[in-house]
Amino acid sequence: MSLFNVFDVAGSALNAETIRLNTTASNLANAESVNGDATKVYRARHPVFQSMMDTSNPFADDADASTGVRVLGVVESTAPPLMRYQPDNPLANKDGYVFTSNVNSIEEMTNMISANRSFATNVEAINTARDLLLKTISMGR
Repeated sequence: MSLFNVFDVAGSALNAETIRLNTTASNLANAESVNGDATKVYRARHPVFQSMMDTSNPFADDADASTGVRVLGVVESTAPPLMRYQPDNPLANKDGYVFTSNVNSIEEMTNMISANRSFATNVEAINTARDLLLKTISMGR
């Protein structure tokens, strides 16, 4: 693996973590949303990541084949929404129930902390690679 590949791998990870942070922020923003219809209430969303492998070199071992990460898509949670009895709510159904989002705020905050730390780790990897390249260039002077 070339030292320059570090920038590609870390850059793809930064992109993926940005999508993860945006999705988590969207989930937290909609955590308390309600609707009278269970099919229309906001459901938690989560990005799906996939590692990218370099298949151009058939002799590379698994450590040299990794070329980054990409986001395959964002999936919606299949957990059922929560029901609350609030007959005075204008969005309540005929039985007096409203459906609230299935977002778990504690799980989302944990996910945000994890994404933030992953983001910071990748920034540090880029900075370290940059410093190593600069030191290598200065050795030739």
